[in-house]
Amino acid sequence: MNTKLKLEKIYKRYGSKTVLDALDLEVEEGEFMVVLGPSGMGKSTLLRVIVGIEDLTAGRVIVDGTDVSDLPPNKRNIAMVFQNYALYPNMTAYKNIAFPLKMNKMPPGKIQKKVSEIAETLKIADIMDRDIS
Repeated sequence: MNTKLKLEKIYKRYGSKTVLDALDLEVEEGEFMVVLGPSGMGKSTLLRVIVGIEDLTAGRVIVDGTDVSDLPPNKRNIAMVFQNYALYPNMTAYKNIAFPLKMNKMPPGKIQKKVSEIAETLKIADIMDRDIS
């Protein structure tokens, strides 16, 4: 099998408090992974470290064989969906989807193509011009 995500000796500390302690993990292609545990045990911190919105203290995050530990989130080719999603109520569905692509300086033609693909995949093409509110 092909390893899609590999964590090597991941440490995350906040001051003197260790949240992630020498965590090793491998997720293979096609594998489904669930992280369970009580509140405050580091599940969200782990996800934020993997996607790069939280710096790790030590260790390596490897995605598709590439060490992404020092890469910004938009260069990691991995993402997460937040429990409390944020949509811009003053924007249409199209503009909400296009906004992060625009912020990452994607050319307008590519944005239009990508948003159309997403809308078709999610079967929401007929509501793309509606406001979210």
